[in-house]
Amino acid sequence: MAHLRSRRRRALVMPVGLALIASLGFLPAGSASAAPADVPAAVSADGPKLSYVVNTKGGHSTAKSVKKAIAEAGGTVVIAYDQIGVIVVHSQNPDFGKTIRKVRGVASAGATRTKPMAAQTTTDIEAEQPLSAAEAKAATAKASDDQDALEPLQWDLPAIKADQAHKKSLGSSKVTVGVIDTGVDDTHPDLAPNFDRRASVSCVGGTPDTADGAWRPGPGESDHGTHVAGTIAAAKNGTGVTGVAPGVKVSGIKVSQPDGFFYTEAVVCGFVWAAEHGVDVTNNSYYTDPWLFNCEDDPDQKALADAVTRATRYAEGKGVVNVAAAGNSDLDLAADELTDDSSPNDTTPGERVIDPDECLDIPSQVSGVVTVSATGAKNLKASYSNYGLGVVDVAAPGGDLTAYQTPEAPAVNGLILSTLPGGRFGYKGGTSMASPHAAGVAALIKSTHPYASPWLVKTLLNVQADATSCTNPYDIDGDGTVDAVCEGSKHKNGFYGVGTVDALDAVRR
Repeated sequence: MAHLRSRRRRALVMPVGLALIASLGFLPAGSASAAPADVPAAVSADGPKLSYVVNTKGGHSTAKSVKKAIAEAGGTVVIAYDQIGVIVVHSQNPDFGKTIRKVRGVASAGATRTKPMAAQTTTDIEAEQPLSAAEAKAATAKASDDQDALEPLQWDLPAIKADQAHKKSLGSSKVTVGVIDTGVDDTHPDLAPNFDRRASVSCVGGTPDTADGAWRPGPGESDHGTHVAGTIAAAKNGTGVTGVAPGVKVSGIKVSQPDGFFYTEAVVCGFVWAAEHGVDVTNNSYYTDPWLFNCEDDPDQKALADAVTRATRYAEGKGVVNVAAAGNSDLDLAADELTDDSSPNDTTPGERVIDPDECLDIPSQVSGVVTVSATGAKNLKASYSNYGLGVVDVAAPGGDLTAYQTPEAPAVNGLILSTLPGGRFGYKGGTSMASPHAAGVAALIKSTHPYASPWLVKTLLNVQADATSCTNPYDIDGDGTVDAVCEGSKHKNGFYGVGTVDALDAVRR
């Protein structure tokens, strides 16, 4: 089994092309005096250039004094998201984090990466399993008059009753799902009809870039976001594949660097952008690098979690429903302790034992974010999917190795078929593919109930989900060894949450 970026446990390339790509408010503080603490008149600037987030307390006056302290500590403000009290900073002062955390008005601050900022190179981009010409020809021959050409290969649509839902509604063009990911190729024939340019952007580096096409993956960059976008809203136009909500809009919010890392400053920018540009639902099929889990007792990791939490809460306060992948490490996220041997993944990982109550996968485990586990074609938890009672909210199709969960004909592949850059189609699998199914259903709910708050959309997503009983014993590969233990009842358990999302109920008034 080959890894994408050495030791990155939630971004894997399986031998058959299964790309397991993971999967992610500003609480006002007291209004105490915001005068900065003393900082050195001269600071070192001979360290590696790093990016930081500085999270402030209070309002604009506090932010102003903190910005002054940042300059005095050898930092340069890249952008300030004053609406959530998050400032993105670059600094070569090795003591910048330690220094700025002592400043009055600073709630937390930390480096967003462990490697120096430098020109990025493209390495280890995940492979896809392409759709063969023979499969495409066979599918087209079997497609009914009301199906797109490749829809017979999409076992995932009937698994959540999306095929039935489409007879009632395709979703509203007034609803936009923001794909916070590696970029979206809006020139794809199945995506172009539904693409929302106004709500699209590149947030790489932490600042919004609205230049035409900035949201697209560059040459050699990951096709992950384009695949996710097709699952959500590929147009029902007679050709290609069909999305879960083929009548809604989709936007590209690019947050990953060319080398595939999703750093905090870009993720924060993505959520703020979505909040302020009319996005109704965001899909988040990643975790925020470089830490698989961000722990409260580490000042850097705490700052990253604080910043992303503020951004997600701000987005929800603006009407956005945030949906995220649970992750692909086959971990029980509700266990008493977990071992993380993949962090930090941008330099040299080490092994650490963590307390899941104190260390969170962000944005997936941020309060208010819908966490989605993955199922295969037999409606069982996918072999790789993380799980956990009280952590997983809902389940959705993400695909599995065909040897474990083989779909019924005419589908021929147990992975998820969707769009790829350049007008192509291919298969991927992972909770990365499950999350956009749930995001698509949330978009259908929002289409049916246009004035629904995020709370109501999430409530309906849960209430309408099809309760799915625990799978015990769970021996997915049939080797006689229990691979995971599901805890809970039929109506709420660690494998499937409250159940599998239901697109048909989403379009019923």
